[in-house]
Amino acid sequence: MATARGLRHLLTCSRWRRGRGEAPQSRALAAVVPGVSQVDNNSDFLGKRPHRRHPGILHLPCVEVPPALAAAAQFLLLESSMSNVEKQVQALTNYLWSRRLPVEPEELQRRAVHLEEKFLENPDLFQVEEKLREAVLQALRKTTYHWQELSYSESLSLVYMAARLDGGFAAVSRAFHEIRARVPEFQPQTLMDFGSGTGSVTWAAHSAWGQSLREYMCVDSSAAMLVLAEKLLKGGSESGEPYVPGVFFRQFLPVSPKVQFDVVVSAFSLSELPSKADRTELVQTLWRKTSHFLILVENGTKAGHCLLMDARDLVLKGKEKSPSDPRPGFVFAPCPHELPCPQLTASKPLACSFSQAYHCIPFSWNKKKQKEEKFSMVILARGSPEEANRWPRITQPVLKRPRHVHCHLCCPDGHMQHAVITARQHGRDLYRCARVSSWGDLLPVITPSESELPLSPPEDPLGVDKEA
Repeated sequence: MATARGLRHLLTCSRWRRGRGEAPQSRALAAVVPGVSQVDNNSDFLGKRPHRRHPGILHLPCVEVPPALAAAAQFLLLESSMSNVEKQVQALTNYLWSRRLPVEPEELQRRAVHLEEKFLENPDLFQVEEKLREAVLQALRKTTYHWQELSYSESLSLVYMAARLDGGFAAVSRAFHEIRARVPEFQPQTLMDFGSGTGSVTWAAHSAWGQSLREYMCVDSSAAMLVLAEKLLKGGSESGEPYVPGVFFRQFLPVSPKVQFDVVVSAFSLSELPSKADRTELVQTLWRKTSHFLILVENGTKAGHCLLMDARDLVLKGKEKSPSDPRPGFVFAPCPHELPCPQLTASKPLACSFSQAYHCIPFSWNKKKQKEEKFSMVILARGSPEEANRWPRITQPVLKRPRHVHCHLCCPDGHMQHAVITARQHGRDLYRCARVSSWGDLLPVITPSESELPLSPPEDPLGVDKEA
């Protein structure tokens, strides 16, 4: 259990402690920086471990839903006798993946004014004010995304279960794995899941910390979803013994500001809120109820990534502090910094997303045994940024080529870098570590301070970005 000393002790003591011995965070791989061409291996950062298990490895093998959960989901779907389930699942999947953010009233008004000014350039066409207003409304209907709130009935909840249960479980499991790998001493006792839906977060948390967790608080506005989640816990029945003990269901968040949870999760729920004001209020409330980690997960799209970056900035820049917990927040993962996201400030904005393989629940329409869940996440923690490791994050699939490796990195200085790593230029250890790394891992590279850099850096023969 995490003591009152908080994350500072946990993160300091567990700084990449793995295997039989402790591997201290070293400068052994300070190679992808100007002026440094070889690796200093004096600190022996690997110890006796192979390169394939270097301290930055964080990717998770193919995830499988617990057999009890898969069996309960299949039983409930067969019991419902729903028709055309496969078509409904595909339609809902496509709709959720293509969903964008609702247009704010201020933005809608700005577009209306712009269209009105454009139409007034031809005053002869719109001499009557009513015709002008009608033309503006028609143009807005054609060019504005019409966001609609989903109301989860009993049948739609079952369709959502069939479409998203295994993928959502995989995404949340990857987020939990990040914390477990980097802070193995962290043993939470309480967890709250906002927008709990089918309860996949509860199952993933039980798989990760089942020995320490004693309370799971599931909050969802849909009564049908809560009933379905409870049935899944009881093997598909209403009177069975729950597979995970200590699970409580509520339709509303706990009112008391003093009630905090070790881990707070909101998976695929921010996108269900109708306005930015609602999202702001929710994120502030969730952060106040967080004692250690706040985990936010959304679809790996531009819309999902933008939602998470807004929430991240809100917590980092927020002036509101809970009287019961004045500790500030910092980004635990995936960003190695608290600066603006370089993916969004680029000339062509991209979504910062990750991929997690998982075994599909064997529904009748699932022809593939394995799939990939593409998602975006942000993990915020209580404490200070100095407590976290600041190694660059690999943001795209690693390209392995003969005698060199291409890695796209999000660096601690807030920039994206395309590093071309070779054994000749960067040393055998860094080259082999880069070659066995995957999308989402950390590359153990630490940038030296300015005083350690030479006055005249040598020219880079590989053409690697000079800020790498």
